[in-house]
Amino acid sequence: MSVPASPQDVVESLMRGISDGQWSELDQLFAEDAVIDYPFALPAPVRLDGIGAIRRYFATTATFPMKLRARNLVVHTTADPDVVIAEWDYDGVATSTGRVFRVSNITVSTIREGKIVASRDYHNHAVLADVIGRTS
Repeated sequence: MSVPASPQDVVESLMRGISDGQWSELDQLFAEDAVIDYPFALPAPVRLDGIGAIRRYFATTATFPMKLRARNLVVHTTADPDVVIAEWDYDGVATSTGRVFRVSNITVSTIREGKIVASRDYHNHAVLADVIGRTS
């Protein structure tokens, strides 16, 4: 029997996958019934319920004219061994304009048996929307 990846390993794998543009593979890090909340999404908060919604979200994100590279990742453990808080920056470039940007992020994720089961993702969606030209 293999030992499931630690919560920190899972978060690090997610950041590597995003940085490498492996959008079609990221869903493998999530449980079938996983939930992702984006409380600061624009124009309104977004909740992704289940692996199908997560796959569709990543497929759409893959079409955005930007590349992201995670930097300065710090994963904090909590009193609950399944819950970690990750903070990092994305250094990004809008591939359509060459515009470079940096956006800071925090997530609170619950990871069981090597899979993300819940995540609350706090990104500056205003910066990301502006970069890809979706401010309206």
